[in-house]
Amino acid sequence: MTHSLIFVPVAMQIALTLWLYIVLASAKSKAIKRGEVKEERRALHDDAWPDSVLQINNSIRNQFEVPVLFYILIGVIWSIGAVNTYIYIAAWVFVISRFIHAAVHTGSNYVPLRRNVFMLGCFVLIGLLVFMVYKLATS
Repeated sequence: MTHSLIFVPVAMQIALTLWLYIVLASAKSKAIKRGEVKEERRALHDDAWPDSVLQINNSIRNQFEVPVLFYILIGVIWSIGAVNTYIYIAAWVFVISRFIHAAVHTGSNYVPLRRNVFMLGCFVLIGLLVFMVYKLATS
């Protein structure tokens, strides 16, 4: 396995974030056309938008929280030459969990399911962190 392949799931996570921006732009455009936006509050206040837009916006905001830790961990693991099949699989599990999380967040927004998927991603990050610390401590 080529170690640089670890950046494929990273690219997919970035693509998810960018895709959500496209979805947000479309949702905002539709909300404006339907007259669902409080124009006087639109520039500075989230409450100007309908819930359907806020769900997408919140999902985007979420892509700049836990995934940032993923980017750092993958970068460090790659830089110390510690990428292996398990790390590659863990990276994909994390990214797939983020895709599912975003789908739930922007769809049904069923919080118990969203939380469980979120926690799966967090547990993967904890595993990556433990692995990284171990590799750094034993090298």
